[in-house]
Amino acid sequence: MLTKINHIGIAVRSLDESLPFYRDNLGMTFAGIEEVAEQMVKVAMLQVGESKIELLEPTTLESPIAKFLEKNGPGIHHLAYEVEDIEAAIAKLVDEGSRMIDQKPRSGAHGTSIAFIHPKSSNGILTELCQLRHKI
Repeated sequence: MLTKINHIGIAVRSLDESLPFYRDNLGMTFAGIEEVAEQMVKVAMLQVGESKIELLEPTTLESPIAKFLEKNGPGIHHLAYEVEDIEAAIAKLVDEGSRMIDQKPRSGAHGTSIAFIHPKSSNGILTELCQLRHKI
């Protein structure tokens, strides 16, 4: 079902303040910034090996990322695993008793379809499934 770790999502208060550390200090390849209005975030994607780091900045106080930052401060928000068929992956997880935040895929950053597994079903880790529609 899973093909690889796609990215690690990191909640940040400011992309402008956080991006230089990953891009300049750590030397990750910067792949661009995109706003995902549906999720109320601006996303900066950085490549490291075969995986990516996704920096998430809230665009409103109602954003789930803003609420995460208020409760936890900056840090790892989620792990994302790439799947070949997201609908089949969701169906399998539901059939096996997993609690899903998303019963149907929704649009994610960089042309992906995404769905989140509730942390109560994934050992306390917010887990994202993502299916690529194109490579970045």
